[in-house]
Amino acid sequence: MSLQERDQKHLWHPLTQHKLHPDHLAITHAKGALLFDENGNTYIDGIASWYTCMYGHCNDYIIKKTTEQLSKLDQVVFSGFTHKPAVEMSEKLMEILPKNQQKIFFSDNGSTTVDVAVKMALQFHFNQGKKMNRIIALEDAFHGDTFGAMSVSGLSVYNGPFEDFLLTIDRVDVPTHDNFEKVKEHFSQIIATGEVAAFIFEPLVQGAAAMKMYPAELLNALIQIAQQNNVLCIADEVMTGFGKTGKYFASDYLQNKPDILCLSKSLTGGVVPMGLTTCTQQVYDAFYDTEISKGFFHGHTYSANPLGCAAISAGIDLLTSDEMQQNSIRIQQRHNDFNKKIQTHPKVKSTRQTGVIFALDLNIEMDRYGNLRDQLFEFFMNRGVCLRPLGNTVYILPPFVITNDELDKIYETIELALENF
Repeated sequence: MSLQERDQKHLWHPLTQHKLHPDHLAITHAKGALLFDENGNTYIDGIASWYTCMYGHCNDYIIKKTTEQLSKLDQVVFSGFTHKPAVEMSEKLMEILPKNQQKIFFSDNGSTTVDVAVKMALQFHFNQGKKMNRIIALEDAFHGDTFGAMSVSGLSVYNGPFEDFLLTIDRVDVPTHDNFEKVKEHFSQIIATGEVAAFIFEPLVQGAAAMKMYPAELLNALIQIAQQNNVLCIADEVMTGFGKTGKYFASDYLQNKPDILCLSKSLTGGVVPMGLTTCTQQVYDAFYDTEISKGFFHGHTYSANPLGCAAISAGIDLLTSDEMQQNSIRIQQRHNDFNKKIQTHPKVKSTRQTGVIFALDLNIEMDRYGNLRDQLFEFFMNRGVCLRPLGNTVYILPPFVITNDELDKIYETIELALENF
């Protein structure tokens, strides 16, 4: 019996209606930008497995560093203890984070980093005797699937059954040059209530909203308004972090730096699950007190797992290397050349790019998870290219190690799709 057949007996997959999609492709191994299935087929991973394996699958350097760590210390409770991998990782991460970041809190994944950030922001004000319970979020945002993260997300396709149980959130439109004055006025009106604890956003690129991109200078202006009114700003860099936008973090494009950052996905290079919520000294100091109840009583069993910390340190070494930085520049240029080639195609409605993230919208009406979208996904997979369209949006977010030949195959397959849909 194949792995695919055995899978159906017990496993429940994410974002899946199993009655419509009972089969799941069994991947047996991976290397670099390539995935290999149990039937011997090869696929180019054009989305770095949901933006995690940015240094390539089974990267030799990360594997070496995590293997070395495994023989020394596998796990120890992080409450009351510390260890070398966590300390060394914190020192390396601070070298590349926005300079106002000073403290690191551990959790397990992207959603939990957002939950931590939301709780951190609410308690920041509570500890100072202020009842500020409103949070501003952008329309079409996606911040994760746990309850705090769902609350600040705006895509009801994910959250519909749970909306009666979520936090109350004030939403504003994603700022554009056309709507900015209206957005700024709405944003300022909410801030003026004096009840807003935090403003959360995906900086520059809203991933699950089909890679919707918006200008840094407009976000910067909203952050300035918020911070002038003691509203904490939370940058969800789970998707955008670690080089994908062309800088180490999307927040590096901002003059006004966020107070809190959420980090996961490519944080560990795809090797182990891990999440970090970082914050300024000012945020941390609101919890620093002789009164125990003012402490931040949130904890995860695998906080600061030594293997994860070793993987993060190795990933930072790779990210900051000349090789990966040059690879990023190469990919951005290749995307730009491809865009020039296809942006006027009659089947292409629009295109956009930030760093190594490239997206195009097809001139075709398509449900986010409908039959036509599924056909497009199968079209790519049948030709050895792993891309996961978001409705009629096709996007590429490849590992930094992808070769020019592999990129060419992705581009050629997309062009072929334009002729067949």
